[in-house]
Amino acid sequence: MPPVLFLLMLSGALCSLGQAMSREEKHKLRNQVVEMFDHAYQNYMDHAYPADELMPLTCRGRVRGLEPSRGDVDDALGKFSLTLIDTLDTLVLLNKTTEFEAAVRRVLKDVRLDNDIVVSVFETNIRVLGGLLGGHSMAVMLKEGGQHMQWYQDELLHMSKDIGLRLLPAFNTSSGLPYPRVNLKYGVSGPETRTGTETDTCTACAGTIILEFAALSRFTGDPVFEAHARRAMDFLWEKRQRNSNLVGTTINIHSGEWVRRDSGVGAGIDSYYEYLLKAYVLLGDDLFLQRFNIHYASIMKYISQPPLLLDVHIHKPLLPARTWMDSLLAFFPGLQVLKGDIRPAIETHEMLYQVTKKHNFLPEAFTTDFRVHWAQHPLRPEFAESTYFLYKATGDPYYLEAGRTILENLNRFARVPCGFAAMKDVRTGSHEDRMDSFFLAEMFKYLFLLFAEVEDIPFDVEDYVFTTEAHLLPLSLSAAPHSSSTSSNRTSEEELDDSNFDWTCPNTRLLFPDPAFPRNLREPIRTAVDKSCPRPAPYREPGMGRPPLRAQDFMANNPEHLELLRRMGVTLIHLKDGRVQLVQHATQAVSAVAAEDGVRFMQEMMELSSQQQKEQLPPRAIQIVSHPFLGRVVLTAGPAQFGTDLSKSSTGVRGFVTVAEPYSGCSEITNAEYVQGHIALLQRGQCMFAEKARHIQKAGAIGGIVIDDNEGSSSDTAPLFQMAGDGRNTDDVTMPLLFLFHKEGNILLEALKEYREVEVLLSDKARDRAAIFKGKPVPGSLVEGSVDVQEAEEDCLTEATTPTSSESTSQTQMSTAELDEFVSQEEVPPSQETSHSEEVVPPEAEVSPTETAADSAQPKEERDSDRKEEAEGHTDSSSQSVDELLADWREDLEAFQQMEKDEL
Repeated sequence: MPPVLFLLMLSGALCSLGQAMSREEKHKLRNQVVEMFDHAYQNYMDHAYPADELMPLTCRGRVRGLEPSRGDVDDALGKFSLTLIDTLDTLVLLNKTTEFEAAVRRVLKDVRLDNDIVVSVFETNIRVLGGLLGGHSMAVMLKEGGQHMQWYQDELLHMSKDIGLRLLPAFNTSSGLPYPRVNLKYGVSGPETRTGTETDTCTACAGTIILEFAALSRFTGDPVFEAHARRAMDFLWEKRQRNSNLVGTTINIHSGEWVRRDSGVGAGIDSYYEYLLKAYVLLGDDLFLQRFNIHYASIMKYISQPPLLLDVHIHKPLLPARTWMDSLLAFFPGLQVLKGDIRPAIETHEMLYQVTKKHNFLPEAFTTDFRVHWAQHPLRPEFAESTYFLYKATGDPYYLEAGRTILENLNRFARVPCGFAAMKDVRTGSHEDRMDSFFLAEMFKYLFLLFAEVEDIPFDVEDYVFTTEAHLLPLSLSAAPHSSSTSSNRTSEEELDDSNFDWTCPNTRLLFPDPAFPRNLREPIRTAVDKSCPRPAPYREPGMGRPPLRAQDFMANNPEHLELLRRMGVTLIHLKDGRVQLVQHATQAVSAVAAEDGVRFMQEMMELSSQQQKEQLPPRAIQIVSHPFLGRVVLTAGPAQFGTDLSKSSTGVRGFVTVAEPYSGCSEITNAEYVQGHIALLQRGQCMFAEKARHIQKAGAIGGIVIDDNEGSSSDTAPLFQMAGDGRNTDDVTMPLLFLFHKEGNILLEALKEYREVEVLLSDKARDRAAIFKGKPVPGSLVEGSVDVQEAEEDCLTEATTPTSSESTSQTQMSTAELDEFVSQEEVPPSQETSHSEEVVPPEAEVSPTETAADSAQPKEERDSDRKEEAEGHTDSSSQSVDELLADWREDLEAFQQMEKDEL
């Protein structure tokens, strides 16, 4: 279901121009970070050690089994002094070498790894194994410096191998994906393990192993760890959805079937993408970079709606899977910096910053209008991580101010006498008695690096890669000896293609020749939550007495109407998928009166949209009944809110198809002699659907089919839409009009091109062949010379399953206000409250009689002029033959049926 998308925009003047922060101020903030770390670390050591974590409200340690169970959260605790191990390399980074040496000695003396306890494979890998390897890396670095750790003999590395061996039994599956949990003492086999019965794991849980395991293999010379991690990564890659190139959230570790088919960049998937890119950085294997780039292209195509990142369905990637985002996706702008894609990183980070300013912290989940969905905040570091990387990429002091905000909020709202307490509810400021180990492992690393000068850091961080837990692994591991057998299997389709992606990150100085560029990207995304920016008094224009524009009269291709919108402070925003959103900024109106008119216009538009949503109709069917198809091919079609209601017709409308001239159907039909008595084929664009219908009806057509001109659009990847009227009475349209996406329409055009005469049946659902041919012999083959499709497939045709090719491309013409007036058939959630200073119409609210948005972004006339061909030959040059299309359809039929069952 497409979410209601609200973009909160700046409602006032921008005050901060990104003035540079002085060295003294940065020094002060750096020292504040160190003091805060000391407060957290010393309280853990004083009140909690050797327990895994500190309970800062009760000033004691959290020992698993002695405290009430918190469910899966407790799987990170293994009675191995988790917080101390997780903090080792942070101590070195913050120049606490003496404390580090003492901490290493404590770990070697006190920590046991053979406990009879069930732990999370994922958490133990990133926190314990990662922490031990990061500590080992720091110990080696300090020892080579000749002043500290001279007694060190790789003891932490030996412990790393010990814990690695205890995790290995989890990988004993047919797929190579690890069990989600393992018993540190007994593994996964046998009743004493109390685990090993799970069937599912998250994608990130199985795909966030490679850095730690590969580092362990290369440090120790034992290839078994890297081999198992690579096998898991290979399996996840093989199981990606091949059309969308996305992965689901949860997978069956035995069968490889996706259990949860929603896909995003947040919880459940996040660090899988992170580890693909960082595995290339650490190990130098080009295959990881290739896979990451393929995934990344799909993320930016389907999931990224700057500044938002919304989960989608892997089989229908244009169909959002939920209307909220989780806080774990805050790492993604930092990963985009590593990728070199700075612009969307700036945009998403700004959105996250505004949410932080609105609620003091990022809620665990928040809606697309930035309201709290889940109110907890366990002091997660991902936003600080992205802030640091963006500052490093841009040098923009704005991100230093963002870091200051993080520090101030931690001290003001989370600091307690015994450490820092997680927020139970960001709205009320209530606390939870927990301070997770990642707070010390990650938060203070990134904040220290943000404010530190080069001379403040005891080593060159450029020589290391940060794991997902911010542990430091040396890049020199790429040159370490390793077995060639650990290389991932390369299939023929995975041979490296240098043309698919860049091999170097862009130079940010060339990317941003204008120092104001990052600020200019942020300005459209800011909200009015920054109280330090006074709003200017609205300009009152004397004598503005013209009547206000009403929603029912608005036409988006009318320049005068657009000017009226501007005066009322209403802006049209063109989204990347072609939709258009209306946003009102009261402070941008030319007068207070105009601002009030704008509020009224937005309210009317939302009411109009809501009314149209209530008029939803089910999809219709276009069945090709002529030879050689004979009723076996059914195309899913979108209905119209006007014309003949096919659900009330027992027979439907049957006739031969012909292409109307002009193909747009926006003026009088010039080939009326061919259209008369036929079903006319039309192209989407340039005018309202009702206008097209009137023109072909006047020419004598008995029906019409509008074909989307957006190449690659398909009902398999996009939600169905119904066509709205033009705001006037449409009772004069008495024939049916249906809509086909590009792929389905292309099948019809190819059939017409190849067979010249193609007869179709327009109906509310696919008809049984016996009813179509009324007792006549029903031929047994789908296409002459082809193998007959089994009868089970015939029965499935009533589901209106459509052919597809292996590539799915974005359907980019769904717009709030567009030429053809689409109305979403998906249920839209109730409207969210909007303030009078900022009214937003969601893109899914298809409002009549609005006109173009997406289409106005690139004039239809320009696009159509490039495609003026003879009507019968008006098809894409790369179109497949009908036989090929039907072969694809037969091959994918089973997958589509499964997809429909799984649809959210």
